[in-house]
Amino acid sequence: MAQDVRDDIRDFIAAKFPGMSFTDDEDIFALGFVNSLFAMELVMFIEKTFGTKIPNEELRLENFRTVVLMAELVQRRAEAAKSGAVT
Repeated sequence: MAQDVRDDIRDFIAAKFPGMSFTDDEDIFALGFVNSLFAMELVMFIEKTFGTKIPNEELRLENFRTVVLMAELVQRRAEAAKSGAVT
């Protein structure tokens, strides 16, 4: 699942910024082509694509800096949903 999640997130970002190259562990904000407005698009994309709700305490820029960190966030939310600990 983790690789599929990373692929989906990477494809979403790449579609919004054609021609930009980045790796899964590069800080997309530090690269200079992503801003806080796009971070909100990422939140909506993740919630819709992966069927999860990201609670306020998880809405930190640190969770959205890299493809790896976003995939980890999706995994945490999926695990919370399985255990019934979804907030």
